[in-house]
Amino acid sequence: MITLSKWRELVRKMQDLQILESDLDEHFIIGSGHGGQNLHKTASCVQLKHIPSGIQVKCQATRLRSENRFHARRMICEKLDALLNAEKSEKQQAIEKIRRQKRKRSKKAKAKIRELKSQRSEVKQGRKKPESD
Repeated sequence: MITLSKWRELVRKMQDLQILESDLDEHFIIGSGHGGQNLHKTASCVQLKHIPSGIQVKCQATRLRSENRFHARRMICEKLDALLNAEKSEKQQAIEKIRRQKRKRSKKAKAKIRELKSQRSEVKQGRKKPESD
């Protein structure tokens, strides 16, 4: 269930990106894939098109049409944000963060980590009980 606060946050984001409800063309279609008879009887899949930009998304994330409407609008916001703010978009920032995490460490950073590990090892060695002969 999508809470009212999440809807308000989404509406605020749509206003920031200047997406109007009148600019959205929304259709409900019968979904596809796994789900059996219920899926083929109900039109819970949401197809949303932002007319000015031509961005189009389909959302069949859940069984509920209301939740799919929310997720489709969120996807439109993310795509338009990535299109308008290529450098600053949240998705780009997340991708860049992962790249930084996976990047190899420099020799200086590796040496510093090795030094910290050796210091930690000495502390642990100091905690051991003395061996008796």
